[in-house]
Formats: sequence, C-alpha cells, structure tokens
Amino acid sequence: MNGSQPQNAALTTALAFHFQAMIGLEKCFSLEDGQSVWFEKDGDVSLISQDVLASTQTEVKDYAAPLTDHHENLWKTLKNWLAPEFDSSLYSILVLHTTQAFGATTRLKEWNTQSAEQRLQILKDIFSERSEAQLNAKKQSDVIKLQKAVMAADEVFLKNVLSKVTLFTLADNALELEMQILSRPVGIPKNNLKSYLHGLIGFVYAQATQQSWSIKYQDFSAKCEELTAHLCKKEFTFPVFSGYEASELEVELYLDRPFVHKIIEIEHHEMIPDAVGNWLELQNSLIEQLDEYPLYRDKTITYQNQLVKKFKLAYSSAQLESTNAIKSSKLLYNKTIGEQPLNMGNDIPPFEYKNGLIHDAMDDEERDLKWEVEP
Repeated sequence: MNGSQPQNAALTTALAFHFQAMIGLEKCFSLEDGQSVWFEKDGDVSLISQDVLASTQTEVKDYAAPLTDHHENLWKTLKNWLAPEFDSSLYSILVLHTTQAFGATTRLKEWNTQSAEQRLQILKDIFSERSEAQLNAKKQSDVIKLQKAVMAADEVFLKNVLSKVTLFTLADNALELEMQILSRPVGIPKNNLKSYLHGLIGFVYAQATQQSWSIKYQDFSAKCEELTAHLCKKEFTFPVFSGYEASELEVELYLDRPFVHKIIEIEHHEMIPDAVGNWLELQNSLIEQLDEYPLYRDKTITYQNQLVKKFKLAYSSAQLESTNAIKSSKLLYNKTIGEQPLNMGNDIPPFEYKNGLIHDAMDDEERDLKWEVEP
C-alpha cells in the first residue's frame, strides 16, 4: 500500500491490515448505544447506526507520497463509492482516511469546506488536463482509467456522493493511533497500559467470523470495563493467560528445547503444542513489564520452587508404582499438568501459568528434571 514496494509484500499487507484494525478500534471509543463498527462490510471500516446521519464509512490508506490531483488514492476511492454494489444512502459521511499530506500545488486543499458543485468542478478541471491522446490510448495508466470511470458517472449521483466526502489527510499512523488509544483509560498504572491495548486489539480480532466482522457498543464497553477492572487493581494481579496452543511452525521452532525433548522421550507427542504454548505464554508474561513486575517475578520464582518440590515427590511415587516406563511417564505427565494450581496467597494462578512454569523447570538442565520414569 505504500509508495515503494518492500521485498516482503506479505508483511506490508499484514501491517496495512493492522492499521485498518487500529482505525476501527479507535472508532469503537466513539460508539453509542445501538451502534457498531464493521470491518470489510462496505469498505475498510464502517460505523453503523440506526440514524443514518450518524453512520460513516471510512477508507483507510497508508501512503508515503503526497495526495496530488492525479494520485490514484482519491480517484480509486471515489470509484469504489460510486460502484453499484455500494449503497451510499446508508451513510451521511464518507471519509478518506490517509496518512498523506496534500501536495504543494493540489487543488484539493480546500475540499472539506467546499460545496458539492465546487468539488465537482475541481474534478472536471483536473480531468480536463488529460489530452485526447491519453484518453484514447490503447494502453492507459490505471489513474486515467479510474478518472474516466468517475467522470462517466451520472452527474446528479456523483454530486450526491461528493457532498458526503471528507478528506482526512496527515492522519495518524498505527503507532500514533496506539499512543492516542493509550491516553484514554483512566486509573490504569502506566506500565499496564500496553496490556490494556493488547487486550483490546486481541478482542477486536477475535470478533471476526467467516460471515462478518463487527463490534457492538455493548460488547466493546464490557471488554473495556473488564480490562480496566483487572489492570487497575493495586494488589498483585496475574497477566492474562489465554491457553495459547502453539502453531506447527512454533512447535518446529522449539523442537530443540530440552522440555520438548523430554516430552518426546515419553512418546507423548500430542501434548507438545499445548506445552510449547504454555511455555511461550509464560515467557511472554515475564517480559511484559507489568506495573507489578518485580513482585510478579519474585512470586513466580517462589511458586516455581514449590511446584518443583511437589513434582519431585510425585516422581518418586511414580517410580515406586511403575510397572511400565512409558505408561507411568505419561500418567505422571497427565496428573502433573492436569492438577489444580497451588494457591498463591489468596489467588489461584491460571493453569497455563502453572504448567508453563513446570515446562520452564524441565527446560532448566541444572534442575535435572524429567518425565521419563526410571525404575
């Protein structure tokens, strides 16, 4: 989507998609009862309300080059809004949200203060600069094709669409949007704000289904309240653990870790994705730098030592009862991983936290732990 195409086009697409998601998330904060934000419904981001006057449709563009009279960004967006499949009557405002600045000589600079007639005249003036040779050439540029399509539209219909168009230039990029969102919550400790943002981003992505992707006012408000209640606490709180299951690529990436080898030794291969997922969640929580991180780190070390002591006792019992090494090893694994976490003061830690610590202890060669039960 940028002016210059990087080598990794897939990464560029992913970043552009994330930028779009961040725009949608930012709009969620302006939702009122009965309203919702939709992605890819009629375009990039739509705010839908029962009142058409409050409904907006936004096209999100991230370009480095300036917005000039003949830049494809404007003309392509107008063509999309004029398409038969787009019902412009559902929206009172159509926003082109672009990171571009206006070009030095562009005639678009006063667009937002002009009437539909004035906007149409600007487009006519720009289009009139095209020569007959350009317009009739066998091989035409993409921009000329877009301009011809826009100017061929019914003039009454075109003016109606133009009357709704707002050009939002020099728009915040993804990083600036993050900073803007992080300024919204009140009462959340500074070092917990990233967790708040990540919780909201995860919530936004989780609303996508095969059929649609939308966020309702009630659901967004409830999520904000949940995260605020969790992260505003002054007493110690655990980071969020979601029960992440590692992908095939991640499993492949960590096959050489000692804790994975020890699961392979007992032929318990189907447990590896969950084990890697728990281990990764634990590692991520330890680098997340929550407000109470020093307390979390110290409590984690103490808690892991308790788990190791308990495991050593269980391992000794498994040795005494063992009749079949592989079977006994798998039973020891299942019992240990499936056990209710030990209390940490007044809190019961998440299963994933407890299991991540066990796998982390298995990964520590100095502890000399293993699942394989030897007689």
